[in-house]
Amino acid sequence: MSNEQQAKWDARYSGATTAGEPSRVLSEHAHLLPAQGRALDLACGLGANALFLARFGLDTAGWDISPVAIDHLLATARARALQLDAETRDVVIRPPEPQSFDVICVSYFLDRMLTRDLIHALRPGGLLFYQTFTRNGANSNGPINPAYRLAENELLHLFVPPLKLRAYREDDLSGDPSLGLRGVSWLVAQAGRHLAHGIIR
Repeated sequence: MSNEQQAKWDARYSGATTAGEPSRVLSEHAHLLPAQGRALDLACGLGANALFLARFGLDTAGWDISPVAIDHLLATARARALQLDAETRDVVIRPPEPQSFDVICVSYFLDRMLTRDLIHALRPGGLLFYQTFTRNGANSNGPINPAYRLAENELLHLFVPPLKLRAYREDDLSGDPSLGLRGVSWLVAQAGRHLAHGIIR
């Protein structure tokens, strides 16, 4: 685990008073969630997505490099009488195991080296909800370094195929820049429902 990264995010979360709201890609597509199954909020931060998934009735885990964030998430879950597992974990060093989750949610975290791990971590029929910053239409929110922002349509190309597209949005610079989803891209994609010779189809 990177001590520098942990210290950075510990400092970011140390003054937090609320978990905030779940990502729009998750809340606006919650109708796609399964009635039961195992869900992961990867690089969860304060865990707004994890809390949403647990409230939905899924067996939910939240992983983040920051123990401060994880402690906050566990305290919030207890206060809301929600059951979930939360773990301090460097997800780059220890990504999810193959076929371990029915739902994976990633919000405002980007490490392209994890793409294959996330795809393989989905069980047959599993759903990936992903939302993060883009380079075009960028505002003061998010990372300054463009390496941590998506190129145009990059999120789509990272996961589809082999995953099947269920929803995608990237308003980019079109139309009125004061309206719509600017500086952000989102995707909902699904693994095939059948497993043959180790490959999900």
